[in-house]
Order: sequence, then C-alpha cells, then structure tokens
Amino acid sequence: MKLEFTPGLQTAFDRAGYLAYLANASSIAARHLLVGMLIEEEGKAATLLAQAHVVWGRLQTHLGLPMELATVESSELPLHPAFQIIMASARDLAIAHGEEGSISTDHVLLAMLIVNSSLREELEGFGLDFEQLRVSIVGTPAPPIVMETPILFREPTEQIDAARILDASANRAREALRVLEDHARFVLADGFLSGELKTLRHDLAEALGLLPTGTLLAARDTLSDVGTALSTDAEWERPSLGSVVAANAKRLQEALRSLEEFGKTLNVEFAQRIEKIRYASYTLERALVLGGASRDRLKDAQLYVLVTDALCRASLVGTVKEAMLGGAQVIQLREKGIDDRAFLKVAHDLRRMTREHGVLFIINDRPDITRLVDADGVHLGQDDMTIHDARRIVGPEILIGVSTHNLEQVRRAVLEGANYLGVGPTFPSATKQFEAFAGLDFVREAFAETSLPAFAIGGISVDNMAQVLAAGARRIAVSHAICAADDPRGVAQKLRASLSPLDE
Repeated sequence: MKLEFTPGLQTAFDRAGYLAYLANASSIAARHLLVGMLIEEEGKAATLLAQAHVVWGRLQTHLGLPMELATVESSELPLHPAFQIIMASARDLAIAHGEEGSISTDHVLLAMLIVNSSLREELEGFGLDFEQLRVSIVGTPAPPIVMETPILFREPTEQIDAARILDASANRAREALRVLEDHARFVLADGFLSGELKTLRHDLAEALGLLPTGTLLAARDTLSDVGTALSTDAEWERPSLGSVVAANAKRLQEALRSLEEFGKTLNVEFAQRIEKIRYASYTLERALVLGGASRDRLKDAQLYVLVTDALCRASLVGTVKEAMLGGAQVIQLREKGIDDRAFLKVAHDLRRMTREHGVLFIINDRPDITRLVDADGVHLGQDDMTIHDARRIVGPEILIGVSTHNLEQVRRAVLEGANYLGVGPTFPSATKQFEAFAGLDFVREAFAETSLPAFAIGGISVDNMAQVLAAGARRIAVSHAICAADDPRGVAQKLRASLSPLDE
C-alpha cells in the first residue's frame, strides 16, 4: 500500500532539505527533519513533545531552532540511508493507527525516536517521557488475553530456513549414495560394497525419519532456488566412471556435513546419527577409489608367483626369469631366514629383472625393504603390521596386499584399504604350514563377495587348477608348483593358458 504525506509532513520535509542545504550537508538526516517539524512552536510535533514533558525553551536553545524560515527553497539532497528504516516504521504506524492513506508528522516523529535511540536519549535529557509520547500517538494497548492453557509460538523463519537446507541436503545425499551403489552393483559387481552402501542408505533413511517430513516438504522451494541456475564446466566433465565415483563420494560427504550442522538446530540425535554415517562414508570412499586404482594396476595380473631361494630347484634368479618368460605377471620375494643385507641384495637384483620384463615386484612382510628397493608392493599376513602402519612407511602409491582366510578378514581388508587380497589356503601347501584350510568354499565365497583383485593361493598346481577355476577364481598365486619344477617356464605357461582372460 502506498501512503501519501500529509501537508504538514511535506512542509517539514521541505524545511529539512533546506536546512541540510544551508549546513552544506550531503544528505537529509533525522535531526534536519526533527528541526523542520519543530520550527512551528504551535505545530503538532512541538505540541506532542510539550505534552510529553519536554522543557521546550531548553530544547529550542539546544537545537538552535529558528523562529521561522523566510524562504524555503527546494533541495535535491537525498535522504540519509537511515531514513529508509524510519519511514518503513512510520508507514507501519500509519497503517495501524492513522487515517487511511496518509503518513503524518506524529507517525514520523514516533518512528524516528523508536529507530534512532541516540536521538531519543538526547530528548529524554530535556524531560521527554517517551512512553507518554507513544500513548499520545498510538493510544494505550489493550490488555493481553489470559488463556487457561498458554499457546507457545515458535519463530517460524529459522525453522523453515533450516528445513529447506535439510531437505535439499537430504536429496543430495540420497542421490549420491544411489550413484555409488549403482556403480558398486552394476559396474564392479561387488556384493560387499553394494551391501555396505545399501546399509548406509537405509541408515540415512532412518535418521531422516527423526525429522518432520511435512516440514521439510513445506519448506521445499525449487522454483525460487538460485542455485539451480548456477553451474560450472567441471560439473559436466566426467571423463571416466572413476571420476563419477570420486565426484559423488565428495558430494555425499558435503551433503552429510550440511545435514549434520543444520540438523543440530532441530534434533540432536539426528545430527549424531548423520555424523556416524559421514565417518562411514569416508571409509567407503577409500575402498571405492583405491579399489578402482587397484583394479587398473592389476587389470591383467592373473599369475602371481612367490619365490624363496631355499625352495627353488634351480637358482632363485634363474627361476624368476623362467617364470616371467612363461607368463608370470607378479613376482613376490618371500625370504624369512636370511639377514637384511642378503635380503636387500636379492631384492635389488629381482627389482632390476622384473622392471626389465614389465612385471610387478612384491616384497613379503617387509615395508622397509619394499621402500628401499622401490618395489611395486608389499604383502602382509594377518599377524604382520596393519595396512595403516605399512602405508605410513611405503607411501600412497605402493600396492599393499593382504592374506585372508575368512570372509570377515576379506571385508576388513577391503575397508582398511588393501589393494589386493590373497585368498586361501585353498589346498595343503608345500611351502607354508596351516592348522586349518579355508578350502574351495572360502575361495568361492571370497570371489563372490568382492571385486577387489584377489588371488587364490595355497597348494595350487596344474593338476588341481580345474577345481580352483570352478570355484570362481580368475587369478592365482603359486609357489611350489613353479619353484620346485624342472621346467618353471613350461609350468607357468600351462597355468597361464588355463586362466581365461579377465575381460571375457
């Protein structure tokens, strides 16, 4: 509603502009308008202040009020920015308490003293009873209604704003989780990671159930969301499936953080549940991203050979060379009974050979030796140091493999960041003693559980390869079958020939 100024108020504004002009001011301030309203001693504003106990003579001297302005020239000076607040308050007072369609000097005077506390305190120094002035202008407020049962009103603005943010963040989190789950399910065919992501999605749904769904939907306002029109070129760049996973993992975590922070304003238990989901998402991100990198580096690796000098029928170096010529793609040096200097010398020799043949070189148990000879990876048993501690020694690029003997160890290794798994023992081994054998059932379960590169290990030979393949294994690790062979190259060739290519 647009309101007009009364003639008295318009005159006061004209005087205020002229006074500001005479004072070389850059804009019309509240004090200029106050003086403009008070020049007429018998005017409405002066009368109201006098009734509110202002000592008029002292105030007149203090403000330097002229008796009159002989000439009032028009002024083009702008209003001070503070006037926007004053006039908005005056407009509200006029609508509630004035004559229809107009704002008068008393509305502006009261608004000026409500908004400008320093000016009000100044006038109170000359006797102003502000409450009496307010009653003179707007009257005495009606007494409050006393109700038998009090009604509690909450400020809706913050609640709606928080609900709108929570609704948008919940949608982002659900969408990102679905993208990650679809990747794990349809691209990786990874039963374990698919299950973990599905569980996380259900946990999120349960947490969101703690919030008032109706409030979230009521707060949703997609049409006026300024963010829908904002985008960057990077948002449309997804050069690979891996980049889709990486982007949505970050999107999930950002959405969860927003849910957690703004959720604290509505429901503490909700925020605590979201915090747990956020931490779990960090672990799953590592498994998905590192798993993708591991699959790329080991995408063609199917025949993994473990060598120990004492078990080789020929020389260690000769056996490794023949195995590589026969098709071995990964060589692991496993030495338990020699001193570190001898270990280092052998490791350096094998590192040079494997690099020349384009074969991955792994050190068993020893992250320190792995780093010293620049090997491609280190392999850890269940009794060795943790993946976390080994990673601190070898750095982020080195492959870390882990021996697993049951499904719980498989799952833990995946979540802890293993790059590949040893799965077994499949059969009794001639190179390592075990109290119990996981057997072919475990091989079958493990290869169905995870898509992380995994090698069936333990007593595997040309003679029992058919059983291993029937259990679902696509990669194998052998030792005695090649080390003890009269023809390591020929055995390696037979083993490789029995393995179907991984891209089939």
